[in-house]
Amino acid sequence: MNATPSSAVAATPSPTTPRGSFRFEEAWAKLPEGWAIGDVGGVAIDRGDNVYVFNRGAHPMLVFDRAGNFVRSWGEGVFRTPHAVDFAADGYLYCTDDGDHTVRKCTPDGRVVLQLGEAGRPAPFMSGRPFNRCTHTALAPDGSIFVTDGGNGAVHKYAPDGRHLFSFGSCGSDPGQFYVPHNICCDADGFLYVADRENHRIQVFDANGRCEAQWNNLVRPMALHLVKTPCGNRFYVGEAGPSFGVNFPNLGPRLSILNEHGRLLARFGDEGFGHASDRFLAPHGVAVDGSGDVYVGEVANAAWPIVFRGQDKPADLRTLRKLKWTEHNA
Repeated sequence: MNATPSSAVAATPSPTTPRGSFRFEEAWAKLPEGWAIGDVGGVAIDRGDNVYVFNRGAHPMLVFDRAGNFVRSWGEGVFRTPHAVDFAADGYLYCTDDGDHTVRKCTPDGRVVLQLGEAGRPAPFMSGRPFNRCTHTALAPDGSIFVTDGGNGAVHKYAPDGRHLFSFGSCGSDPGQFYVPHNICCDADGFLYVADRENHRIQVFDANGRCEAQWNNLVRPMALHLVKTPCGNRFYVGEAGPSFGVNFPNLGPRLSILNEHGRLLARFGDEGFGHASDRFLAPHGVAVDGSGDVYVGEVANAAWPIVFRGQDKPADLRTLRKLKWTEHNA
């Protein structure tokens, strides 16, 4: 599978990939009049291909059907800074709020059934104790809950009932260390994949926190989503791009697709920051529905003044992108 930085992204067939292409589908989400989508921390898809958009606007959780029709909203008055959401195999949403230092396990209609962390009471920075700016969650096959913790350079493991079991990792760049662990997912065999953002890599761990591998050739990976396919696991990685102005030309935020060994299959949106239909600003969350369509949430409002210093922000700045997959006949 290869990709070119254009509005239509081709996928070249191989023994392990189908023939097809992605195309950005503009103006997909249909909101009630007067509503807006804030910066999107995360996106999740349920078994019916409904799309849950966890955003920093007035309505934290916006739910759409696959056609983009608005279904419902919830979370008003509950969340402070929506950072990530994961629709886990147990049928619950795990909503990570880094500004509130909590993870809330919710039903699809927003009822909170479990909370990890104390709202508004962060652990001391780099103390190793949960949480200081928690960033994402992953549910293991045995129901254990793993949480990445950006302000601690650590991953915390919890029992299904919310008991803290142990933590691993520390701040640094050696194998098993982290510099802002920003996202996490777990495969069917219990291996953990952690987007180690400021170390520009994904690290792979067993369920006990032993580092098994690391994948490089990434630039500040923020979003990470695993899809199980007949040809093996596929990892969709949203990369934030460089954080220093001197590096902005010729290298920008992008979406990469890796195989289960970390080998690059496709990459697009790689020619610099921008507001054009084929560019990204800050891909922060990604999810894939049952038809292969990709949904990318961006924290574009936060990124704009950093990237485009002094320039006016567009009124139609996008924070949610849909890439529609079309499979081609052989």
